[in-house]
Amino acid sequence: MADDSGSTRAISAAVRGRVQGVAYRYTTQRVGERLGLVGWVRNERDGSVSVWAQGDSAVISRFIDYLEEGPPAARVQTVAVNEVQFDRHLAGFTVRY
Repeated sequence: MADDSGSTRAISAAVRGRVQGVAYRYTTQRVGERLGLVGWVRNERDGSVSVWAQGDSAVISRFIDYLEEGPPAARVQTVAVNEVQFDRHLAGFTVRY
């Protein structure tokens, strides 16, 4: 959901396909940092990757475009994106384990 200014948003995403063991988490972290987003990325037991990101709405849209592509070795099948409430306790963009 957007915050009070209307120019920022927060999302959670579930990325499915060949997204583990192909540097998806680490490239996602680097892209998130480079775009100035706050959030995290982690592998899930079912083989998917979960992502949380918040920041400028236009930048989040570009980030979602990246999530749909991933690094060269990835084969993304689906990206399910949900709008979420901001987590004001987050700082930086991290890989979670």
